[in-house]
Amino acid sequence: MKTVETCLSPELFNLFDIRGKVVVVIDILRATSCITTALAHGVGGIIPMADLEECRKYKEKGLLIAGERDGKTVEGFDLGNSPFSYMEPSLKGKTIAFTTTNGTQAIAAAQQEAAEVVIGSFLNKTVLANYLREQPNNIFIFCAGWRGKISMEDTLFAGALLQLLRKGIEFGNDACRLALSAYVSAQDNLQDFLSDCTHYKRLQNFGLQADIDFCLTQDKYPILPHLVEGMLLPKAIAG
Repeated sequence: MKTVETCLSPELFNLFDIRGKVVVVIDILRATSCITTALAHGVGGIIPMADLEECRKYKEKGLLIAGERDGKTVEGFDLGNSPFSYMEPSLKGKTIAFTTTNGTQAIAAAQQEAAEVVIGSFLNKTVLANYLREQPNNIFIFCAGWRGKISMEDTLFAGALLQLLRKGIEFGNDACRLALSAYVSAQDNLQDFLSDCTHYKRLQNFGLQADIDFCLTQDKYPILPHLVEGMLLPKAIAG
């Protein structure tokens, strides 16, 4: 039987063997939500970058650059980390180099050995779950967290995904059960459940409530971003 494991923090990532697995990278607030939104609105491709200065160099190559550190847009970058920024019609067909505090770091770590890296968010939850059920590899759910710490919003999304995967796929570790239990407790009102959580409050203090609300929207886009030779592109989905 196919298995699924969950890693709730990047600090635990080195304890897992992801070889031959499809890795789902999660950074709900806000990197993976931005990636999903951007590709749904016609952005040509996104190059995820772990290093800020390496990302900055792409501007010299004529690309748009996007990034945040500690929740704030990087000075001199074209775009930040708000999903609304990626809805602009002028971005259609453009390639964007993208770096964030947590999400792109997780992508960089995962791409070294994974069979495939895909992007998860509430915005594309069901499309993602359907694909994961159909593809043959074992699954690894990788929560980007916040600077190595567990973040509740990523954990809740892991649980939401696991709820959709639980039939016919075996849970490979206790983190799966923890995430699922958290989501079952929170699913009737994610906003209330998250309102006292650290990253939620951090972004709220920056005046980003609209971003938060949008990132918690369920199944808005029938799109699955995946990594192809270092670039995030929409995956062709059957049916």
